[in-house]
Amino acid sequence: MQIQINTDSNIDSGEKLIRQVEEEIASTLARFSEQIISVEAHLSDQNAGKGGPSDKRCVLQARPAGQQPVAVSHDAATISDACRGAAESMAHLLASRFGRLHETKGGDSIRHPHKNHPHGD
Repeated sequence: MQIQINTDSNIDSGEKLIRQVEEEIASTLARFSEQIISVEAHLSDQNAGKGGPSDKRCVLQARPAGQQPVAVSHDAATISDACRGAAESMAHLLASRFGRLHETKGGDSIRHPHKNHPHGD
């Protein structure tokens, strides 16, 4: 899984921050690493450095193999918190998406229960 970090001009995009964000995303989304081609993070300061509650934003876009990209965003007081929140939101979204895809591949349905199901005859 390739991770790319982009920042606006109001975010100090030092190597320490970039490494921290990459590690947060990689560890939170590790269980999906085989299914995701890439993740792109966009970090921004909504108030252009003036401060304020929840003015840092992290937008994550993931590209699952063979599917349309998905995106989430999270606003918080710090970039670290915004990235953590966005990564967790993306993990929930991917778990839901991949779970639904898995369930449609041969599971019981209301209309077509398996033959060895007690009520399927």
